[in-house]
Amino acid sequence: MSYNIKKHTGWIAALTTSLTIALSPPLHAEKIGSVSTKFKLVGANDTVVVEAFDDPLIPGATCHLSRAKTGGVSGSLGLAEDTADASIACRQTGPITLPADVKSGKLDGQAVFKKSTSLLFKTLQVVRFYDTKRNTLIYLSYSDKLVDGSPKNSISTIPVMNWRP
Repeated sequence: MSYNIKKHTGWIAALTTSLTIALSPPLHAEKIGSVSTKFKLVGANDTVVVEAFDDPLIPGATCHLSRAKTGGVSGSLGLAEDTADASIACRQTGPITLPADVKSGKLDGQAVFKKSTSLLFKTLQVVRFYDTKRNTLIYLSYSDKLVDGSPKNSISTIPVMNWRP
């Protein structure tokens, strides 16, 4: 009995991509800067933080995210819950070659960024979708909680174009 590798190539590629993503380092962002929004007598001020991250699966796709960060003593100790307010803007920053799993829609809704926004159970996430008809990547930012998430969300799109530096 012989094994036909060609018959299972698509399945193996999907499994390899999934394992690579699952075993990759945590999805995080580089802090670009912040502005103070509310003075706190004790502890850090409330701020809006601007961060940048690259899509871990699609080189050439970069997003900038602004999000609220609660200050005060509880915020300084990591005990405060940040609000669900966030905004996102994504752009093509280099040549983009889409993996087959992205093109096919198999990875629609995949998290490309996660940030804990409370001590337990609340995260700010960015997920990716691909619009085949328009050849466009779509990034959706939203906040979720174990029991009750927030309807606040923001999207940004990247039309995939031929790259010219």
